[in-house]
Amino acid sequence: MRPFYLLLVVTVLLYAACGNSQQALRHSADTTGGFSPRVAFYNVENLFDTVDDPFRADEAFTPAGRQKWDEDRYAKKLGQLHRVIRGMDYPALLGLCEVENQTVLEALADSCQNPGGRYQIVHFESLDHRGIDVALLYDPRVFTVTATDTIRTAFPPVNGETYTSRDILHVSGRYGGQHSLHLFINHWPSRRGGLAASEPRRLRVAQRLRAAVDRVLQNDPEGHLILMGDFNDEPTNKSVRETLVASAPTEAIEPQQLYNCTFPLDAQGLGTYNYRGNWNQLDQIIATGSCLQPQAKLQLGPAQNYRQEWMMFVHEKYGATPSRTYGGPNYYGGFSDHLPVYADILLR
Repeated sequence: MRPFYLLLVVTVLLYAACGNSQQALRHSADTTGGFSPRVAFYNVENLFDTVDDPFRADEAFTPAGRQKWDEDRYAKKLGQLHRVIRGMDYPALLGLCEVENQTVLEALADSCQNPGGRYQIVHFESLDHRGIDVALLYDPRVFTVTATDTIRTAFPPVNGETYTSRDILHVSGRYGGQHSLHLFINHWPSRRGGLAASEPRRLRVAQRLRAAVDRVLQNDPEGHLILMGDFNDEPTNKSVRETLVASAPTEAIEPQQLYNCTFPLDAQGLGTYNYRGNWNQLDQIIATGSCLQPQAKLQLGPAQNYRQEWMMFVHEKYGATPSRTYGGPNYYGGFSDHLPVYADILLR
Protein backbone atom coordinates (compact mmCIF):
# COMPACT_ATOMS: atom_id res chain seq x y z
CA MET A 1 0.00 0.00 0.00
CA ARG A 2 1.34 3.46 -0.88
CA PRO A 3 2.41 5.59 2.13
CA PHE A 4 -0.11 8.36 1.31
CA TYR A 5 -3.06 5.98 1.23
CA LEU A 6 -1.79 4.16 4.31
CA LEU A 7 -1.86 7.55 6.07
CA LEU A 8 -5.49 8.02 5.00
CA VAL A 9 -6.49 4.64 6.43
CA VAL A 10 -4.69 5.32 9.72
CA THR A 11 -6.23 8.79 9.93
CA VAL A 12 -9.76 7.47 9.41
CA LEU A 13 -9.28 4.78 12.09
CA LEU A 14 -7.85 7.29 14.57
CA TYR A 15 -10.71 9.70 14.00
CA ALA A 16 -13.30 6.95 14.30
CA ALA A 17 -11.89 5.99 17.72
CA CYS A 18 -11.65 9.65 18.73
CA GLY A 19 -15.22 10.25 17.56
CA ASN A 20 -16.65 7.67 19.95
CA SER A 21 -14.94 9.19 22.99
CA GLN A 22 -15.75 12.75 21.91
CA GLN A 23 -19.41 11.87 21.41
CA ALA A 24 -19.57 10.46 24.90
CA LEU A 25 -17.98 13.62 26.29
CA ARG A 26 -20.40 15.81 24.33
CA HIS A 27 -23.46 14.09 25.76
CA SER A 28 -22.07 14.30 29.28
CA ALA A 29 -21.45 18.05 28.95
CA ASP A 30 -24.03 20.76 29.49
CA THR A 31 -25.12 22.67 26.42
CA THR A 32 -25.68 26.39 26.64
CA GLY A 33 -29.46 26.28 26.99
CA GLY A 34 -30.50 26.52 23.34
CA PHE A 35 -27.13 26.80 21.63
CA SER A 36 -24.81 23.82 21.35
CA PRO A 37 -21.05 23.96 22.04
CA ARG A 38 -20.43 23.45 18.37
CA VAL A 39 -18.70 25.22 15.49
CA ALA A 40 -20.25 24.88 12.05
CA PHE A 41 -20.04 26.26 8.56
CA TYR A 42 -22.81 26.43 5.96
CA ASN A 43 -22.84 27.66 2.38
CA VAL A 44 -26.47 28.75 2.29
CA GLU A 45 -26.71 29.16 -1.52
CA ASN A 46 -27.65 32.69 -2.51
CA LEU A 47 -29.39 34.15 0.51
CA PHE A 48 -30.53 37.41 -1.08
CA ASP A 49 -33.20 39.89 -0.07
CA THR A 50 -35.70 40.95 -2.73
CA VAL A 51 -34.41 44.51 -3.21
CA ASP A 52 -32.20 45.47 -6.15
CA ASP A 53 -28.87 46.88 -5.05
CA PRO A 54 -27.74 49.28 -7.81
CA PHE A 55 -24.07 48.67 -6.92
CA ARG A 56 -24.18 44.85 -7.16
CA ALA A 57 -25.24 42.36 -9.84
CA ASP A 58 -28.13 41.02 -7.77
CA GLU A 59 -30.99 41.89 -10.11
CA ALA A 60 -31.68 38.20 -10.86
CA PHE A 61 -32.79 37.82 -7.23
CA THR A 62 -35.66 40.30 -7.37
CA PRO A 63 -39.36 39.74 -8.09
CA ALA A 64 -38.89 40.94 -11.68
CA GLY A 65 -35.56 39.17 -12.16
CA ARG A 66 -34.70 35.87 -13.78
CA GLN A 67 -35.14 33.93 -10.52
CA LYS A 68 -38.51 35.59 -9.74
CA TRP A 69 -37.26 35.98 -6.17
CA ASP A 70 -40.20 37.30 -4.15
CA GLU A 71 -41.10 37.64 -0.48
CA ASP A 72 -42.73 34.18 -0.34
CA ARG A 73 -39.63 32.45 -1.69
CA TYR A 74 -37.39 34.54 0.57
CA ALA A 75 -39.47 33.61 3.64
CA LYS A 76 -39.42 29.95 2.69
CA LYS A 77 -35.64 30.07 2.27
CA LEU A 78 -35.22 31.51 5.76
CA GLY A 79 -37.47 28.78 7.16
CA GLN A 80 -35.53 26.07 5.35
CA LEU A 81 -32.21 27.37 6.67
CA HIS A 82 -33.63 27.60 10.18
CA ARG A 83 -34.67 23.96 9.97
CA VAL A 84 -31.09 22.93 9.16
CA ILE A 85 -29.55 25.15 11.84
CA ARG A 86 -32.03 23.84 14.40
CA GLY A 87 -31.19 20.30 13.30
CA MET A 88 -27.54 21.03 14.09
CA ASP A 89 -28.61 22.12 17.61
CA TYR A 90 -27.96 25.81 16.95
CA PRO A 91 -24.14 25.86 16.83
CA ALA A 92 -22.67 28.50 19.14
CA LEU A 93 -20.33 29.53 16.30
CA LEU A 94 -21.80 29.43 12.81
CA GLY A 95 -19.86 30.59 9.76
CA LEU A 96 -21.87 31.37 6.64
CA CYS A 97 -21.21 32.20 3.01
CA GLU A 98 -23.34 33.40 0.09
CA VAL A 99 -25.19 35.94 2.24
CA GLU A 100 -25.99 39.24 0.56
CA ASN A 101 -25.97 41.75 3.40
CA GLN A 102 -26.71 42.62 7.00
CA THR A 103 -30.45 42.63 6.26
CA VAL A 104 -30.62 38.93 5.40
CA LEU A 105 -28.40 38.09 8.37
CA GLU A 106 -30.69 39.95 10.74
CA ALA A 107 -33.67 38.11 9.25
CA LEU A 108 -31.93 34.75 9.63
CA ALA A 109 -30.91 35.53 13.22
CA ASP A 110 -34.52 36.47 14.00
CA SER A 111 -35.84 33.25 12.49
CA CYS A 112 -33.29 31.20 14.47
CA GLN A 113 -34.15 32.74 17.83
CA ASN A 114 -34.47 29.95 20.38
CA PRO A 115 -34.63 29.40 24.18
CA GLY A 116 -30.92 30.27 24.34
CA GLY A 117 -31.48 33.70 22.85
CA ARG A 118 -30.56 35.32 19.55
CA TYR A 119 -27.43 35.10 17.47
CA GLN A 120 -25.16 38.12 17.21
CA ILE A 121 -23.63 38.94 13.82
CA VAL A 122 -20.22 39.83 12.41
CA HIS A 123 -20.31 40.87 8.77
CA PHE A 124 -18.53 43.22 6.37
CA GLU A 125 -19.34 44.04 2.76
CA SER A 126 -16.83 42.66 0.25
CA LEU A 127 -16.12 43.63 -3.35
CA ASP A 128 -17.77 40.52 -4.78
CA HIS A 129 -19.59 41.69 -7.90
CA ARG A 130 -22.78 39.77 -7.01
CA GLY A 131 -22.72 41.11 -3.46
CA ILE A 132 -22.39 37.77 -1.65
CA ASP A 133 -20.26 37.74 1.50
CA VAL A 134 -19.17 35.62 4.44
CA ALA A 135 -20.36 36.18 8.00
CA LEU A 136 -20.38 34.80 11.52
CA LEU A 137 -23.37 34.15 13.75
CA TYR A 138 -22.42 33.53 17.36
CA ASP A 139 -23.82 33.04 20.85
CA PRO A 140 -22.60 36.07 22.87
CA ARG A 141 -22.89 34.18 26.15
CA VAL A 142 -20.03 31.84 25.30
CA PHE A 143 -18.02 33.84 22.76
CA THR A 144 -16.92 37.43 23.32
CA VAL A 145 -15.68 39.26 20.24
CA THR A 146 -12.57 41.35 20.87
CA ALA A 147 -11.51 42.28 17.32
CA THR A 148 -12.68 41.89 13.74
CA ASP A 149 -11.08 42.51 10.39
CA THR A 150 -11.14 41.31 6.80
CA ILE A 151 -8.45 39.93 4.53
CA ARG A 152 -8.82 41.14 0.96
CA THR A 153 -7.05 39.57 -2.01
CA ALA A 154 -6.20 41.61 -5.09
CA PHE A 155 -6.08 39.76 -8.39
CA PRO A 156 -4.09 40.91 -11.43
CA PRO A 157 -6.27 41.91 -14.42
CA VAL A 158 -6.71 39.30 -17.13
CA ASN A 159 -7.24 40.63 -20.66
CA GLY A 160 -8.10 43.99 -19.17
CA GLU A 161 -10.81 42.54 -16.90
CA THR A 162 -10.64 42.73 -13.13
CA TYR A 163 -11.71 39.93 -10.83
CA THR A 164 -13.14 40.30 -7.34
CA SER A 165 -13.90 37.70 -4.70
CA ARG A 166 -15.15 37.45 -1.17
CA ASP A 167 -12.99 38.76 1.66
CA ILE A 168 -11.88 36.39 4.42
CA LEU A 169 -13.48 37.33 7.73
CA HIS A 170 -11.18 37.21 10.78
CA VAL A 171 -12.87 37.33 14.17
CA SER A 172 -10.85 37.26 17.39
CA GLY A 173 -12.38 36.63 20.79
CA ARG A 174 -12.57 34.58 23.93
CA TYR A 175 -14.50 31.34 24.14
CA GLY A 176 -15.85 30.28 27.50
CA GLY A 177 -14.53 33.48 29.05
CA GLN A 178 -10.87 32.47 29.02
CA HIS A 179 -9.73 30.75 25.82
CA SER A 180 -8.26 32.92 23.03
CA LEU A 181 -9.93 31.88 19.78
CA HIS A 182 -9.39 33.18 16.25
CA LEU A 183 -11.92 32.34 13.54
CA PHE A 184 -11.24 32.71 9.81
CA ILE A 185 -14.33 32.37 7.59
CA ASN A 186 -13.72 31.72 3.90
CA HIS A 187 -15.38 31.48 0.52
CA TRP A 188 -12.62 31.00 -2.01
CA PRO A 189 -12.91 31.67 -5.77
CA SER A 190 -15.07 29.18 -7.63
CA ARG A 191 -14.02 26.55 -10.13
CA ARG A 192 -15.82 28.34 -12.93
CA GLY A 193 -13.82 28.03 -16.13
CA GLY A 194 -12.34 24.71 -15.06
CA LEU A 195 -10.37 23.39 -12.11
CA ALA A 196 -6.91 24.04 -13.57
CA ALA A 197 -7.73 27.44 -15.08
CA SER A 198 -9.27 28.75 -11.85
CA GLU A 199 -6.68 27.25 -9.47
CA PRO A 200 -4.28 30.27 -9.45
CA ARG A 201 -6.98 32.40 -7.83
CA ARG A 202 -7.43 29.94 -4.99
CA LEU A 203 -3.68 29.64 -4.57
CA ARG A 204 -3.48 33.42 -4.25
CA VAL A 205 -6.15 33.49 -1.54
CA ALA A 206 -4.48 30.57 0.23
CA GLN A 207 -1.22 32.54 0.35
CA ARG A 208 -3.00 35.51 1.91
CA LEU A 209 -4.68 33.32 4.51
CA ARG A 210 -1.45 31.51 5.35
CA ALA A 211 0.30 34.85 5.92
CA ALA A 212 -2.53 35.97 8.23
CA VAL A 213 -2.36 32.71 10.18
CA ASP A 214 1.40 33.13 10.65
CA ARG A 215 0.91 36.67 11.98
CA VAL A 216 -1.68 35.51 14.51
CA LEU A 217 0.50 32.62 15.66
CA GLN A 218 3.40 35.03 16.16
CA ASN A 219 1.35 37.58 18.10
CA ASP A 220 -0.77 35.07 20.07
CA PRO A 221 1.22 31.82 20.31
CA GLU A 222 -1.17 30.40 22.93
CA GLY A 223 -4.26 31.12 20.84
CA HIS A 224 -6.52 28.59 19.17
CA LEU A 225 -7.24 29.00 15.43
CA ILE A 226 -10.19 27.58 13.51
CA LEU A 227 -10.44 28.12 9.75
CA MET A 228 -13.71 27.20 8.10
CA GLY A 229 -15.41 27.77 4.81
CA ASP A 230 -16.19 26.75 1.28
CA PHE A 231 -12.67 26.47 -0.11
CA ASN A 232 -13.83 25.35 -3.59
CA ASP A 233 -10.96 22.88 -3.37
CA GLU A 234 -10.70 19.60 -1.51
CA PRO A 235 -8.37 18.76 1.39
CA THR A 236 -5.88 17.09 -0.97
CA ASN A 237 -5.73 19.95 -3.50
CA LYS A 238 -2.61 22.08 -3.71
CA SER A 239 -4.17 25.27 -2.35
CA VAL A 240 -5.22 23.63 0.92
CA ARG A 241 -2.62 20.92 1.45
CA GLU A 242 0.52 22.66 0.17
CA THR A 243 -0.03 26.44 0.15
CA LEU A 244 -2.12 26.68 3.31
CA VAL A 245 -0.16 23.71 4.71
CA ALA A 246 -3.17 22.00 6.30
CA SER A 247 -2.36 18.33 6.70
CA ALA A 248 -4.27 15.27 7.86
CA PRO A 249 -4.59 14.82 11.65
CA THR A 250 -2.15 12.25 13.00
CA GLU A 251 -1.06 10.95 16.40
CA ALA A 252 1.79 13.48 16.60
CA ILE A 253 -0.02 16.83 16.84
CA GLU A 254 2.02 20.04 16.90
CA PRO A 255 0.21 22.96 18.58
CA GLN A 256 0.98 25.60 15.93
CA GLN A 257 0.51 23.43 12.84
CA LEU A 258 -2.72 23.42 10.81
CA TYR A 259 -4.69 20.18 10.56
CA ASN A 260 -7.64 19.60 8.27
CA CYS A 261 -10.37 18.08 10.42
CA THR A 262 -12.37 17.15 7.31
CA PHE A 263 -9.51 15.16 5.79
CA PRO A 264 -10.93 11.84 7.13
CA LEU A 265 -14.34 12.61 5.57
CA ASP A 266 -12.71 13.17 2.20
CA ALA A 267 -10.69 9.96 2.62
CA GLN A 268 -13.97 8.07 3.06
CA GLY A 269 -15.36 9.48 -0.18
CA LEU A 270 -17.81 11.75 1.60
CA GLY A 271 -18.47 15.37 0.74
CA THR A 272 -20.64 18.45 1.05
CA TYR A 273 -21.21 19.11 -2.66
CA ASN A 274 -22.35 16.63 -5.29
CA TYR A 275 -20.95 17.46 -8.72
CA ARG A 276 -22.50 15.19 -11.33
CA GLY A 277 -22.50 12.22 -8.99
CA ASN A 278 -19.08 12.92 -7.44
CA TRP A 279 -18.99 14.07 -3.83
CA ASN A 280 -16.53 16.89 -3.12
CA GLN A 281 -15.48 17.91 0.40
CA LEU A 282 -15.38 21.61 -0.48
CA ASP A 283 -16.62 22.79 2.92
CA GLN A 284 -13.99 22.25 5.58
CA ILE A 285 -12.93 22.92 9.15
CA ILE A 286 -9.20 23.38 9.74
CA ALA A 287 -7.65 23.97 13.15
CA THR A 288 -4.32 24.44 14.85
CA GLY A 289 -3.01 21.46 16.77
CA SER A 290 -3.64 23.40 19.99
CA CYS A 291 -7.34 22.52 19.47
CA LEU A 292 -6.71 18.84 18.74
CA GLN A 293 -4.24 17.60 21.33
CA PRO A 294 -5.78 15.01 23.69
CA GLN A 295 -5.41 17.17 26.80
CA ALA A 296 -6.24 20.52 25.17
CA LYS A 297 -8.33 22.79 27.39
CA LEU A 298 -10.31 23.86 24.32
CA GLN A 299 -10.65 20.76 22.21
CA LEU A 300 -12.28 20.32 18.83
CA GLY A 301 -14.00 17.01 18.17
CA PRO A 302 -14.04 15.17 14.82
CA ALA A 303 -15.64 17.03 11.93
CA GLN A 304 -18.91 15.73 10.53
CA ASN A 305 -21.04 16.62 7.53
CA TYR A 306 -24.62 17.32 8.56
CA ARG A 307 -26.87 15.29 6.30
CA GLN A 308 -30.48 14.25 6.82
CA GLU A 309 -32.88 12.57 4.42
CA TRP A 310 -35.16 15.60 4.39
CA MET A 311 -32.26 17.74 3.11
CA MET A 312 -31.66 15.50 0.10
CA PHE A 313 -33.09 15.09 -3.38
CA VAL A 314 -32.58 11.85 -5.29
CA HIS A 315 -31.45 12.76 -8.79
CA GLU A 316 -32.30 10.16 -11.42
CA LYS A 317 -28.77 10.31 -12.80
CA TYR A 318 -26.52 11.44 -9.93
CA GLY A 319 -28.23 9.88 -6.91
CA ALA A 320 -28.76 11.62 -3.59
CA THR A 321 -27.74 15.25 -3.78
CA PRO A 322 -28.41 18.27 -1.53
CA SER A 323 -31.88 19.66 -2.18
CA ARG A 324 -31.11 23.08 -3.59
CA THR A 325 -33.13 26.26 -3.91
CA TYR A 326 -32.42 26.79 -7.60
CA GLY A 327 -30.93 24.94 -10.52
CA GLY A 328 -30.20 27.69 -13.01
CA PRO A 329 -33.48 29.62 -13.35
CA ASN A 330 -35.53 26.63 -12.12
CA TYR A 331 -36.94 27.05 -8.62
CA TYR A 332 -36.90 23.88 -6.49
CA GLY A 333 -37.53 25.41 -3.07
CA GLY A 334 -34.87 23.36 -1.29
CA PHE A 335 -32.30 24.24 1.33
CA SER A 336 -28.89 24.71 -0.30
CA ASP A 337 -26.67 23.02 -2.87
CA HIS A 338 -24.14 22.37 -0.07
CA LEU A 339 -24.29 20.38 3.16
CA PRO A 340 -23.01 22.02 6.36
CA VAL A 341 -19.96 20.77 8.24
CA TYR A 342 -19.57 20.93 12.03
CA ALA A 343 -17.45 19.87 14.99
CA ASP A 344 -18.12 19.93 18.74
CA ILE A 345 -16.14 22.16 21.10
CA LEU A 346 -15.18 20.65 24.44
CA LEU A 347 -13.79 22.57 27.40
CA ARG A 348 -11.75 20.87 30.11
